[in-house]
Amino acid sequence: MCVPVRAALCRGVMAVPWSLCWRSSAGAAVVLDWCCGFSRRAITHTASASRMTASSSAVTQVLFRQGPVHNFNKPMILARHRSRCLYSTPRVCCNVHSDAKLKDPFSLAQKDLQDLYEDIKKQLLVSKAELKALCDYYFDGKGKAFRPMIVILMARACNVHSNKEGVLLPAQRSIAMISEMIHTASLVHDDVIDDSDTRRGKNTINKLWGEKKAILAGDFILSAASMALARIGNNTVVSVLSQVIEDLVRGEFMQLGSKENENERFKHYLEKTFKKTASLIANSCKAVSILVNSDPEVHEIAYQYGRNVGIAFQLVDDILDFTSCANRLGKPSAADLKLGLATGPVLFACQQFPELHAMIMRRFSSDGDVDRAWQYVLKSDGVEQTNYLAQHYCQEAIRQISRLRPSTERDALIRLTELMLRRDK
Repeated sequence: MCVPVRAALCRGVMAVPWSLCWRSSAGAAVVLDWCCGFSRRAITHTASASRMTASSSAVTQVLFRQGPVHNFNKPMILARHRSRCLYSTPRVCCNVHSDAKLKDPFSLAQKDLQDLYEDIKKQLLVSKAELKALCDYYFDGKGKAFRPMIVILMARACNVHSNKEGVLLPAQRSIAMISEMIHTASLVHDDVIDDSDTRRGKNTINKLWGEKKAILAGDFILSAASMALARIGNNTVVSVLSQVIEDLVRGEFMQLGSKENENERFKHYLEKTFKKTASLIANSCKAVSILVNSDPEVHEIAYQYGRNVGIAFQLVDDILDFTSCANRLGKPSAADLKLGLATGPVLFACQQFPELHAMIMRRFSSDGDVDRAWQYVLKSDGVEQTNYLAQHYCQEAIRQISRLRPSTERDALIRLTELMLRRDK
């Protein structure tokens, strides 16, 4: 389903037919304003590589504006005066993205992730048997540990960059563990909010123990993560990861609402996606970089990689809600539509089928709305355009991480972007 990006990355630009991606210039401006930013140098290269049409020129002007990112107050690109220790990469080259050189990120992080879930359970050690059973339920070792894996690889990449020989610090591994605890606590609470019956192919905690006990279990996991974070003893790291919890709450509130205006709707969707999914990855990556390097630009590189990968991950997840069957995705197909959520494929489809607008505003609550919306998405190029957008974020993630000193872990993080775009569950 997903379009492989290797050839596009080797050319140094993403081969996206921008003139076809959005049906209106307003839609293009909003998406590009609120997604990852290209540097001026990257845009110059893109413009010289292809003929500038009126549409592509308008897109270029949007990219030049350097709009806000993540918290929507900070500048899109890094500071003008870059540290001399950083590696300048004007474009992503073929020799960086060679299968012969890039390691499988899951295998590379496996040793550091060994016993991760057992260590988490030690943080959740309680005498009451029922509470222990609830807290241990999702820490069964069967998860992909996607977030801890990224954190581990980022930590080692930053350590190599800082001349630390890539040795993983105990505090950095603790952050990987804490990130998984925060993520799992959010899943427990999300299942209560969404009244979900299944998660990862098995019954949810709220289905087995009830909503009240599920909420308390999520709170307990979160409190244990906070205690583990305090034990690291770095105030800056505590501040960075505390932002994640705020973002998770704000993102959930944003998901409960919707926007009338099409431009605001895209902005709302991407900001919500950052807060609910990408903030945890971005801030965890930033936290491990802080522990080993005092350079703010290195912190920003780690943050921006996590931010862009996190948003791309959620975009792919939104695609899979339309393209993957329930037994592969681990949850019922069209789950987002049933929850009243208009994700990327729906928002793009709405530009071709305005009939979707009314359904979006009433959150697909009328009889037949889910089925009709599903059909409109399948008839449109909404899935394809969401995939293009995910590729765009992945390219920016690669551009950011390529500024670090070369290492096996850095290259594995580059490899991860391609694997993520190809995932089917």
